[in-house]
Amino acid sequence: MIRAVLAALFLGTPVWAVECVELDHAGTAFTVCEVDATSEDLRLFLRDGDGAPYGHFGAIDAALADAGQQLVFAMNAGMYHADRRPVGHYVENGQEEMRVVSSDGPGNFGLLPNGVFCITDESARVIETLAYLDRAPACRDATQSGPMLVIDGALHPRFLVDSTSRYIRNGVGTSADGRTAYFAISNSAVTFHDFGTLFRDVLKVPNALYFDGRVSRLYAPGIDRRDAGFAMGPIVGVVTAR
Repeated sequence: MIRAVLAALFLGTPVWAVECVELDHAGTAFTVCEVDATSEDLRLFLRDGDGAPYGHFGAIDAALADAGQQLVFAMNAGMYHADRRPVGHYVENGQEEMRVVSSDGPGNFGLLPNGVFCITDESARVIETLAYLDRAPACRDATQSGPMLVIDGALHPRFLVDSTSRYIRNGVGTSADGRTAYFAISNSAVTFHDFGTLFRDVLKVPNALYFDGRVSRLYAPGIDRRDAGFAMGPIVGVVTAR
């Protein structure tokens, strides 16, 4: 069930496989999309049948059309190199393309703790990287990014209330039972602190993961949103029959 604080916002929205609403938090507008991981076809996408990166939401939707399917929600899902290879761990349909990276390093990805978004046929969970290595969960799809926004109910320790670093940012948080994933994107520039507290205090998820900033984009035809731009790397999406 959607969190009580969001119930009134989602009530009355059109019936789609994925429900998206706009809300305000800490002076910033966000778009939040809720996915039932137990019933929706939630997947990761990186390469087409020829091994070339999809890069764009439209390319995925066009490929799905050949199978009588369609993309009803999508978001960029993790950092990538110039050739669009994933920076961190990446698994798609059981096939690993990139190993887990557990060391610290420069940039947001290396701002430990970072984490992994793990998808199975019946659940979706954000798991801190060292815990992921310890548990070795059987993820059908997985993408690693960083930093973690919320770790076991606590905000990332490096986030500053008075930070001057502001970008459009996107990420994902998951419910404690793994049934629900909340994907959020800021509609204007936001600090890590305010983005993290959206997940902790409004969506009230125990764990949340940052996907990226500046390149953040959303595909949500249910609210007539189809962000365009340069080619992306890993993408997360929900598929239904066309």
